[in-house]
Amino acid sequence: MNRTTPQPIPVPGDVKLMNTLSGLLVLAFFGMALALGATWLVRQPAFNLTAIRVGGDLMHNNAETLRANVEPRLAGNFMTVDLEAIRAAFEAVPWVRRAVVQREFPNRLKVVLHEHKAVAYWGPEGDARLVSHAGEVFEANPGDVEAEELPLLNGPKGQAPLVLQAYRSLLPLFQEMDAGLEQLQLSEQGNWRAQLDSGAVIELGHGSLAEVQTRTRRFIDTVTLVASRFGRDVESADLRYPTGYALKLRGVTTGEIADKDDQKKKR
Repeated sequence: MNRTTPQPIPVPGDVKLMNTLSGLLVLAFFGMALALGATWLVRQPAFNLTAIRVGGDLMHNNAETLRANVEPRLAGNFMTVDLEAIRAAFEAVPWVRRAVVQREFPNRLKVVLHEHKAVAYWGPEGDARLVSHAGEVFEANPGDVEAEELPLLNGPKGQAPLVLQAYRSLLPLFQEMDAGLEQLQLSEQGNWRAQLDSGAVIELGHGSLAEVQTRTRRFIDTVTLVASRFGRDVESADLRYPTGYALKLRGVTTGEIADKDDQKKKR
């Protein structure tokens, strides 16, 4: 005798819809319960911020003063505080180059600071800006600079790294003639000008750093002999010539130079 397999009774569409809605409601209920639980948890007094631990480079800043300046900007607790806002608040403090902010469970923040290291002044004389060892321009009180004498650099906006690189490459050359490089400027047109600690102004011309170095090298190799010949110091020099340079010595006119050359020829 043949037996037929019973066919499943189809579930009505409205029943399927109700089952689906019921499942979604259960999920929504648990989701709301979790959200309410998380909200209740993060608001517990145990997560209230109790301390900010500040470390790192603190040569120009005091940890207590830093905390006092930043704490009024704190909003929320350990779980909800905006770390980016805290980082920005610390980095707005003079001399602070970078701040790393981390949570320390359950109720503290750890801040590690990295300060700028000033190697030069930047801009017109009397400006309060400085250049860091990384070529970054920042504002600070010049009275906080430890170094007694820093060079003055200047140039178009965004060119501080290039000017600092040029200064570092030219300084050893001028030191060969026992001169210090006191100022270095890059004009908007791309011309370089140096001022030595003796007050002498040197027009270095334009072009790549390699070209400027080549002209400076040629000048350094010959200027000492010329200056010693007249027993005078260099007042100014113009290196913007393809095969030589124009030189002005203190207290010596071009007529005197010509007379001495004529006397030498007569001998």
